Amino acid sequence: MCGIAGFADLAGRRPADPVLARKMCDAIAHRGPDDSDYYLEDGIALGHRRLSIIDLASGRQPIANADGSVVVTYNGEIYNYRELRAELERAGHRFRTQTDTEVLVHGWTEWGEACVERFNGMFAYVLWDRRRQVLFLARDRLGIKPLHYAILGDGTLVFASELKAMMVHPGIERELDVQAVEDFMSLGYVAEPRSIIASVRKLEPGHTLTIERGNYAAARPRQYWDVPFERRNDADDAALHEEVLHQLGLAVERRMIADVPLGAFLSGGVDSSAVVSAMAGLTPDPVLTCSITFAETAFDESRYSEGVAAQYGTNHFSQQVAADDLDLIDGLAAVYDEPFADSSAIPTYRVCEVARRQVKVALSGDGADETFAGYRRYQWHCREERVRNLLPAGLRRPVFGALASVYPKLDWAPSFLRAKTTLNGLSLDPVAAYLESVSRCSSGLRRQLYTDSFARSLQGYTVLDHFRAHAERAPEASGLALIQYLDLKTWLPGDILTKVDRASMAHGLEVRVPFLDHEYVAWALGLPDRLKINGTGKYALKKALESRLDHDLLYRPKMGFSVPLARWLRGPARETARARLAPDRLERLGLFAPDRVGQLLAQHESGRSDHSTTLWSLLMFENSVSRLLGTG
Repeated sequence: MCGIAGFADLAGRRPADPVLARKMCDAIAHRGPDDSDYYLEDGIALGHRRLSIIDLASGRQPIANADGSVVVTYNGEIYNYRELRAELERAGHRFRTQTDTEVLVHGWTEWGEACVERFNGMFAYVLWDRRRQVLFLARDRLGIKPLHYAILGDGTLVFASELKAMMVHPGIERELDVQAVEDFMSLGYVAEPRSIIASVRKLEPGHTLTIERGNYAAARPRQYWDVPFERRNDADDAALHEEVLHQLGLAVERRMIADVPLGAFLSGGVDSSAVVSAMAGLTPDPVLTCSITFAETAFDESRYSEGVAAQYGTNHFSQQVAADDLDLIDGLAAVYDEPFADSSAIPTYRVCEVARRQVKVALSGDGADETFAGYRRYQWHCREERVRNLLPAGLRRPVFGALASVYPKLDWAPSFLRAKTTLNGLSLDPVAAYLESVSRCSSGLRRQLYTDSFARSLQGYTVLDHFRAHAERAPEASGLALIQYLDLKTWLPGDILTKVDRASMAHGLEVRVPFLDHEYVAWALGLPDRLKINGTGKYALKKALESRLDHDLLYRPKMGFSVPLARWLRGPARETARARLAPDRLERLGLFAPDRVGQLLAQHESGRSDHSTTLWSLLMFENSVSRLLGTG
């Protein structure tokens, strides 16, 4: 795992500035603390920061082929590189190292742009072909590894793993993408392909970008893979449950290749416990597991993580952290660059910190909820869909819309009395309803928060436009497959994988995600809906794991990594929020109405309403944007 950065003159061959290349890579030195190197020629600068995992002695990057005509800087792991290497050697290619990186240059020579379709792994890389005068950018199928890029007006392409390295380049203008602001205020993250900076894009998962020197204006990203939903009903349930574990074992085994200490996160939840159980069956040595614990019982899962550790005889390391971990509020802006409002980034950062003291590579359980339909919101959406289907859309909207408009918003009441959101969802179509269910700040509240000038700058755009664009390509127009598809396109790369990548790389830790092996994802998404949700989410996975894990662990309510946001913003973080969201700071941004934000703060502090998610989003936005624009 590494960090990459650089630039290329796609209009000519202006000399590449080695000092600039070094400064860009230095900005992401945390991603690769072990080594750095550069490839420079007129018009091309490819930089690399290395975190040594495989072939520690000779795997230095950038790496070129034998005659130096193809060179690559690369972040990731190709898990099937040994098989691909053997195939390429049979075709006449000669390798000089034992690293997976070298497969990229020989694969390009042999297969061209289609080489990415051969790779099983997580990757983001930039390859330069001197003979063809072509630059090739690629990102893995599900977006595990990040890749930012910008094509400037003078024909310069700038690229980097993280936005902070992009901002080092003097050609990147510090102007916000107004549509990205709308996306963030709804979702809590900036969804691909946008970044918070208008001129910078993120290469979308499953995409490549090929740019021929002199023809950069015509370059467009190309999709080489999309999420498949090929339904399978050709086996009985027992056989499918066995296959769940078999496929998981294959995915885990692929990710246990390393020349450095390797372990796993173990939260005590279903997903990380499943990964640890698979690892334990693949090695004679004890698996090294890491977790964090909390003194507050409402957030602590140590009983379950310690139980799994004892059951599988792991070498278990844990550290207690405070639920009121406020030290990271300002630090998150430096870690994530653009605004990022998922508060579970704080405990994620801490567990990566603990793990890095023991290992250099850790396997995680991320991706299981998206693949096997584990979120509670999936169950709620499917129930609402059954009700929506009882009435035609022309009747449903006025009936449920009217009920939602008169039903009070009871933030303080028990959940069964808080029906306003459900009634509103029933009045909408499936895409709009699902977006409202995952939005941190409702469309109505966003409209109230925006200044008039900012609202006009959006020119009618809302985040719903983004969701509808994905839905048009979804395999099904409604039901569980639709919302799984939407999550795999938005929430997974934008939130979950961004959170883990930045938190882990901040500590020089590589995290591998077996549940996002693209072959496993394709297989699991084809399961019938009844094996995904059947009284519980992740039904097929849990039934398969009954032979490996305790019933209480499998079927207890999902906790997830969480922090007490509402209490923080009424107590220890109150003054921080007041200072960061002061009228003068908000007026400087020109995006949010200071009087309306002040009302939200007052209502939340009084306990009359819970605006914690919206206020946290505003707090993270102001913090990050002030840092990026140099106004804080």
